[in-house]
Amino acid sequence: MHFDLYNKSVLTLKDFSADEVNALLDLSAELKAARAEGREVQRLRGKSLALIFEKDSTRTRCAFEVAAYEQGAHVTYIGSGGSHIGYKETFKDTARVLGRMYSGIEYRGSCQRNAESLARYSGVPVWNGMTDEEHPFQTLADLLTMREHVQKPLRDISFCFLGNVCFNMGRSLLLGAAKMGMDIRLGAPRAFWPDEQSLDFARALAEETGARITVTEDLETAVQGCDFVHTDVWLSMGEDSREWAERIPLLRPYQVTPQIMEMTGNPNAKFMHCLPAISNTETTLGQKLYDEFGLKGAEVVEEVFESEASIVFDQAENRLHTTKAVLVATLAK
Repeated sequence: MHFDLYNKSVLTLKDFSADEVNALLDLSAELKAARAEGREVQRLRGKSLALIFEKDSTRTRCAFEVAAYEQGAHVTYIGSGGSHIGYKETFKDTARVLGRMYSGIEYRGSCQRNAESLARYSGVPVWNGMTDEEHPFQTLADLLTMREHVQKPLRDISFCFLGNVCFNMGRSLLLGAAKMGMDIRLGAPRAFWPDEQSLDFARALAEETGARITVTEDLETAVQGCDFVHTDVWLSMGEDSREWAERIPLLRPYQVTPQIMEMTGNPNAKFMHCLPAISNTETTLGQKLYDEFGLKGAEVVEEVFESEASIVFDQAENRLHTTKAVLVATLAK
């Protein structure tokens, strides 16, 4: 590797330069190719990782466990009921215990400050698997996926994110796009726009990188000419389910449909979603939304989710490769 992130925590992409992000993406691509070709070299033998999950996950847990295993490391999974953290023991004290036993700590939960506390007091790298404020690992996977699907550099890519753009994925994609000089459009009702602090930070970055940032209620402005159309669930993990009734009428116009994909004017436009998605009635929640609101699919309809334009499972796979790259970059000398 031609960059040095050894022993560095990954809590937010704010802490990394565009060159470092590009280097992580290059390493991800190389590790992905090495795995596919059967020539992967284990660089994390003898390392032990603690995985703290206050919020459940499929992709984050599996990506960390498989990445660690394939690189020769051992993991300990600590679920929401598997320790005293936050209840009888502070994050500060937990950090000082785990830091003496483990080579690094992953944290997935509500509060960004909890991840920061683990990093401050543990003395080992801490990786933010997701908080309400940030989702850096998903953003890295999304950047890698976009890079794989168009033959042009990130700075020349245009993409939109529709729906609930004020939560962690909207803010993280905004940050990633600003950092990498991309053209991002956030399309949503004004009530769901990112906070002004996040927008101001991204706009200041954009002045340095040449990124183009658009936040709009107008769908055509948001999607026209885009290479990628992103979305995410309208109600994020931990939010009150009673808010569905308030959000659905506001966000329904931003549901990704074949018509919205056509509105891009780009026949090669791809659909992206970090998953899990509500695209039909085959889940308990999907059926409930249909029964209560007549909504067959929420943020995206099945015709788009299952179409040739959908690259959501490429994104899901790339969570493994970008996670592995971060582990190698921060733990391997």
